Amino acid sequence: MARRGHDTRIEPSFDGPTPRRGGGLSLSEDDRVVPSPKRAKKPSKPAREPAKRGRSRSRRGFGMVGSLVYWSLVLALWGGIGLAGIVAFYGARMPSAITWTVPDRPPNVKIMSADDRLLANRGMTGGEALSLSEMSPYIPQALIAIEDRRFRSHFGIDPLGLGRAMVTNVMQGRLVQGGSTVTQQLAKNLFLKPERTLERKVQEVLLAFWLEHEYTKDQILEMYLNRVYFGSGAYGVEAASRRYFGKSAREVTLSEAALLAGLLKAPSRLSPARDPKAAEARAQVVLAAMSEEGMIGQKELAFAMSAPATRAASYWTGSENYVADRIMEELPGLVGEIQTDVIVDTTVDLTLQKLAEDSIRKLIEENGQKLQVSQGALVSIDNSGAVRAMVGGADYANSQFDRASEARRQPGSAFKPFVYLAALEAGRTPDSIRNDAPVKIGKWTPDNYKGKYLGRVTLTESLAKSLNSVSAQLVMEVGPASVVEVAQRLGIESKLQANTSIALGTSEVTPLELTAAFVPFANGGYRPEVHFISRVTDINGKVLYQYQADAAPRVVKPQIVGMMNRMMTETLAIGTARKAAFGWPAAGKTGTSQQSRDAWFVGYTSNLTTGVWFGNDDGKPTKNITGGSLPSIAWKTFMEAAHEGVPVRQLPGIDLYTPTSPPVSGEEPVAGATTMPVVRPAANVGDKAAPEMAGGFNPRPESAPRGDKVSSINRPVPPGEVGGAPVRREKSILDVILGN
Repeated sequence: MARRGHDTRIEPSFDGPTPRRGGGLSLSEDDRVVPSPKRAKKPSKPAREPAKRGRSRSRRGFGMVGSLVYWSLVLALWGGIGLAGIVAFYGARMPSAITWTVPDRPPNVKIMSADDRLLANRGMTGGEALSLSEMSPYIPQALIAIEDRRFRSHFGIDPLGLGRAMVTNVMQGRLVQGGSTVTQQLAKNLFLKPERTLERKVQEVLLAFWLEHEYTKDQILEMYLNRVYFGSGAYGVEAASRRYFGKSAREVTLSEAALLAGLLKAPSRLSPARDPKAAEARAQVVLAAMSEEGMIGQKELAFAMSAPATRAASYWTGSENYVADRIMEELPGLVGEIQTDVIVDTTVDLTLQKLAEDSIRKLIEENGQKLQVSQGALVSIDNSGAVRAMVGGADYANSQFDRASEARRQPGSAFKPFVYLAALEAGRTPDSIRNDAPVKIGKWTPDNYKGKYLGRVTLTESLAKSLNSVSAQLVMEVGPASVVEVAQRLGIESKLQANTSIALGTSEVTPLELTAAFVPFANGGYRPEVHFISRVTDINGKVLYQYQADAAPRVVKPQIVGMMNRMMTETLAIGTARKAAFGWPAAGKTGTSQQSRDAWFVGYTSNLTTGVWFGNDDGKPTKNITGGSLPSIAWKTFMEAAHEGVPVRQLPGIDLYTPTSPPVSGEEPVAGATTMPVVRPAANVGDKAAPEMAGGFNPRPESAPRGDKVSSINRPVPPGEVGGAPVRREKSILDVILGN
């Protein structure tokens, strides 16, 4: 055996390749049946070619997109199934679709003046319903442009609009757009509560589908515009137009229509009554939307932008709203429950109403702070009992309390005509003499104004100059109960205290009833039914109520009416109401309560009877206001304008009484008093005057039986022979005291 180059023995190794020397034996890892446990190498992979690597990556990307599409479809499918389940669940909780009906629009009461002008609208909506053809065409155009551009083409919901709103809201991170269509909004307003819940949204969509199926697009748009809220208490486009512009929606301009449509985004916040600048800015957005939709041209856009909507200076401040409130109180008693739109024709003349309002408001604005007076009221009634004007306060917007028909105040000396009427019916005359001097009745001592006394005066002079001592004497002579009976017979309905202080008007009355009680002096002695409403019809013209002028009862004899008118004309000639004289034959009486808390003047012509009151709601004294100051001035301002162009007529009964007549044969004169005058026959003076009186005044014939009454009077009213026959001898206060 040949010797190797080295003596060192080489052991075989299985851990790795051993460099061969010559052609010796060696084993590699591939030759082993069981791989080495210490480290096993994976067989090396051949290098990939560049083209194969690109195809592999493309295949992997396609797989990811496919997976995304797949799972999206799966999610959409399950989402659709879930949505269908939700719709089915909430839909099942709704009434059957065959029972769905659009609820009736809340009825509107349209109140018209006697000269056929709108006084007010009353009801939840505050305005009548208009068809699309009646309202300005700009209104529906502006609504569609800003609220629902695809209104004419969608089927109740607008997927494009909903998607756009969702994207915008996500990008903004807050709710800035809504996806509801006009149909959905109508469904919500008609049927659902304003809750932001999933159930309400599902029901809204279902109802929108139903509305689109049952009604035309124009009908849906019309229902929406007549019911939607426009802010500031205005429901419906007609109410909103009158609220903000003082005119009907029929007359709305382009810029005004844009303002109205803009309000729907946030009616309360954008109301021009609250924030005119915000409302106008929103209107500009609406105009731009209308231009984008091709509804208006560039010239129209430029003009509307340069001439923004002109907002009404005030609303619900007009005194005619006092009349409207009164009518709404009376209406159910005349026609029952109001279930449909109605039109109420009233007796109020809007021209006279505005004159009355101006006469009160101007005096308070000029003198309120200086004379410490804050409120006033005025009532004017014609001879038929029709109320021609009624102002319940200085400003309806600040106070809706009606001082004309609801406030009871002391009339003061304005109550004295009933005292003197009772005295005349008991046999006194306008020329009877009384001694104006301090009088003490029990513990009561009535003082004259500023403590001045005139001595011997006629009843005419004492009434004209409002002498308290003489009035107190007359009450003692005829008795307080007789005065109460006379006042109630003529129209006072408030409770009166039958005591001696009634001579100075201490029992409280309203301006409306006090004025109404003077009407018999103006019309010849008749008490008509005081009324505001002449007729009520529905929108189709069906008459629901018609005022019927029943025969008015005679409550004062013609001769006595003539005496009273003779006496009270002197109030304007030489007495406390000289500031009220205006060139027409007129009469009346002033009144001032203690500490000038109330100041009155109630006066009349043969055409109108008007009462005026000034004072404060809290009863605080004014600064020496009397009935001869502000009330007389306001009365003259109103009556002078109201009688412009009206033929002058004398007061009734004036020619029936001749002052300073010789004593009647057999009558015994009384010391300190004149005798009964010679009185000419009445010659049916009341019946003569009747055809000339406004409003279809129908006096009751003289032969009417005692106790007859008209519908508005809750108790029997004595006929003309009231007060009994004249006494043969009148008593003075001295006779009463001495027991003669």
